[in-house]
Amino acid sequence: MTAGGLGRFTLVEHSAHVIELRMSRPDKLNAMDREWFRELTALMGRFGVDDEVRAVVLSGEGRAFSAGGDIEMFHDLAGDVGRVRPHLRRVYDAFHAVERCAVPVIAAVNGLAYGGGTELALACDLVLAGDSARFSFKEVTVGLQPGFGIVRGPQVIGRQWTNYLALTGRDLDSTRALACGLVQEVHPQAELIDRALELAGEIAAHPPLAVQVGKAFINRGTTEGFSESVEATALLFGTDEHAAAVAAFRERSQAKRRT
Repeated sequence: MTAGGLGRFTLVEHSAHVIELRMSRPDKLNAMDREWFRELTALMGRFGVDDEVRAVVLSGEGRAFSAGGDIEMFHDLAGDVGRVRPHLRRVYDAFHAVERCAVPVIAAVNGLAYGGGTELALACDLVLAGDSARFSFKEVTVGLQPGFGIVRGPQVIGRQWTNYLALTGRDLDSTRALACGLVQEVHPQAELIDRALELAGEIAAHPPLAVQVGKAFINRGTTEGFSESVEATALLFGTDEHAAAVAAFRERSQAKRRT
């Protein structure tokens, strides 16, 4: 495994058996587009068969972990349910690849983790957050729901906390995310990556087969409900409300760039 840029991600080898996988679209707040999902799926597959990798720290470059799905991608898909279904399967494949990866994946959440950013945290095995981290399902504000998050959320943080996020669009700060079980540790922002790498190194020092068996059994049976979620979420992409909300969001974003 070599360090370097991979398009939407950068690999950084910090120490023996520990890799930092850094989302590297800081100008887009590490927003997720089609290439992002393809790359994440492929990388998780590579880590799972590389004997030199025993733990992965997943981080975001800049001031966000990830702001979620790229709004331009939403604009392209709005109203076209036939194209949405394969897109959603691509999204779920990426998050499932994190869950199925043979080695533990630790999220180091700096700044914003909105929409798919929170879903990605739910897919990871452990989550550490900086004290400025914020989590939210913003999809409801544009007439959607986080298809992966509304299935996985009840299993990780419980039904009511998932309702709170999915139905309101409100933010959780790092303290509340810790309280609901989405986050396991909170650290000062400047120390976040070091603490995540320290935890990854502790895990990597254990016999690897024992770690892999533990993760595999803890994550077993985690695919139920996603076929129904694909269909329900795809239908939301076809609504007039979603199209209007995306158009309004893009207009506000373009106005900000013009000023």
